[in-house]
Amino acid sequence: MLQPKKVKFRRRQKGRMKGDAQRGQELAFGSFGIKALQSKWITGRQIEAARVAVTRYMQRQGQIWIRIFPDKPITKKPAEVRMGKGKGSPEGFVAPVTPGRIILECEGVPYEVAKEALRLAAQKLPVTTKFVVRRDYVESTNA
Repeated sequence: MLQPKKVKFRRRQKGRMKGDAQRGQELAFGSFGIKALQSKWITGRQIEAARVAVTRYMQRQGQIWIRIFPDKPITKKPAEVRMGKGKGSPEGFVAPVTPGRIILECEGVPYEVAKEALRLAAQKLPVTTKFVVRRDYVESTNA
């Protein structure tokens, strides 16, 4: 499961996810990708489930890149605990995703295979996504 080796602070403030993504909006590595259309926190487990779905469908051909990393610690208080008494203990890590952010990219497989693989990955994620293709992509080169 994805998580940082070390963090500067154990607990972090929630923050607000307003507006569109400030970076990571363009395809940087592959020819195909999925782009988030909503703001949401994505956990390491969800990212891993999406990655497994893609590699299974592509039958370990081609290459995939995960463009997000869960580095934000999330805290939780135990069940049936009264208000107050401080912040809860860290439970896991999430990646805050805003609209326009590329989540996964892939390369080295035909268009139809990539589209289906990324559709299966998108089903594992809590955000609505859109399939994107590189502008200069030509079908005949990867067929």
